[in-house]
Amino acid sequence: MARKIGIIGAMELEVEKLIEAMEEKKETKIGIRTFYEGKLEGTDVVLARCGVGKVNAGICVQMMVDRFGITDIINTGVAGSLNEKIDIGDIVLATNAVYHDMEAVAFGYERGQVPQMDVFAFPTSPELVEAAEKACLKVNPDVKVFKGRIASGDQFIADKETKNNIKKWFDPMCVEMEGCAMAHAAYINGINCLIIRAISDKADDSAEEDYPTFERKAAIHCAAMVREMMRNI
Repeated sequence: MARKIGIIGAMELEVEKLIEAMEEKKETKIGIRTFYEGKLEGTDVVLARCGVGKVNAGICVQMMVDRFGITDIINTGVAGSLNEKIDIGDIVLATNAVYHDMEAVAFGYERGQVPQMDVFAFPTSPELVEAAEKACLKVNPDVKVFKGRIASGDQFIADKETKNNIKKWFDPMCVEMEGCAMAHAAYINGINCLIIRAISDKADDSAEEDYPTFERKAAIHCAAMVREMMRNI
């Protein structure tokens, strides 16, 4: 079966750059979402922005699976660092993802566990993680790459108390708002998943100040990285 890569970007600039680089482009509107189908560096892809939050993310993946038959999903965006070694501008490749705002402890589940699911942390594809790391080292040699867990929730984390609680409970490398929902949807559908996060802030009191400054740089790095992956996938 030929591979067809779904690419979901969070940043408008990044998505624009990837759309501009596509060939044999076809635009499809489903509900309020627009999907761009074509070739990127010779690879069959479907590209979209999903909107903010877990529900938007999961729905977008399912639309791509049902309508376009994707075999892999790559999600790029920004995140707040939860590890003192990971600085603004670095990139995190998720090896797995958890929900930091899922809690059914009263029913005997561990904090973060989705009831009745057979996994606690949703896995990503080791093959895609390796390919992304190689691509980043080639096109963004000045950027440090880290691999590990990410945590997702419907909150923009910008205070130290919340940040410290998420670190204590889940020990993730970074925190954001969509990745785990994408990994969850990919897991249910049996497709490969990759989550790329460029660090835009420190998920503390400085987060709102740092975010606009570094979003543009993060978008450029992620777009270059995805294009390199498509050349070699």
